[in-house]
Amino acid sequence: VVLRLFGVLLTSLAAWYLGYFVAAHVPQNTVSIAALQEIGKKPVLRAPAPKRQKCGLWAPCPPGNFAYRILSGGGKQRRPKICFEDEDARVSLRRDRNVMCVSMNNQLCYSGYCYSNHMCCYDCTDHSREMMDFIRKAPEGTLLLIATHDDGSTRLKGDAKKLVEELGSKEIKNIKFRSSWVFIAAKGFKLPDNIQKEKINHSDQTKNRYKGWPAEIQIEGCIPRNLI
Repeated sequence: VVLRLFGVLLTSLAAWYLGYFVAAHVPQNTVSIAALQEIGKKPVLRAPAPKRQKCGLWAPCPPGNFAYRILSGGGKQRRPKICFEDEDARVSLRRDRNVMCVSMNNQLCYSGYCYSNHMCCYDCTDHSREMMDFIRKAPEGTLLLIATHDDGSTRLKGDAKKLVEELGSKEIKNIKFRSSWVFIAAKGFKLPDNIQKEKINHSDQTKNRYKGWPAEIQIEGCIPRNLI
């Protein structure tokens, strides 16, 4: 028994001395256990921040294409936004129906507020007849981009709806009080079948995002330049 106790004591003393020796002679900058554990871990790859594209699209349009984005208004404060090739008409857009005329061949648009030699915006608040005149007098080879804010249906006459329907709209006849509606049409040429052309979101008290108003909706995409 005495020999066993002596052996245990001797072993403990040797272990303590070995630990003291290692602590005293190993450099302080030796790799820590935590650092050793990190060696086996896979490196974390961080994706670079996405580059902003024209009109805020997630991906750039292919060469030879125009970028567009149409966002309806939402509630009382969120104005609609119509963007074409990064030219933004949000500042002047107001209540009811807003129409932007964009020339595909750099001709001047008829009437409206012109941002450049190929972009005009017409605020047609409460003026169904003026909106019809604007659309009819827009030259061939132009795009018409339309977005509603607040209510675009109450003062919209039947003949105005028919005119927009002739441009290719399938939802204008269904527009209701405070419906969110966006639409893009071509005058004098045909748009590709695979692009977003129109969306509508009706006011529903059980689903509305805002008190009395539905959520905003948008369409966006790329339009080939060689359509005319």
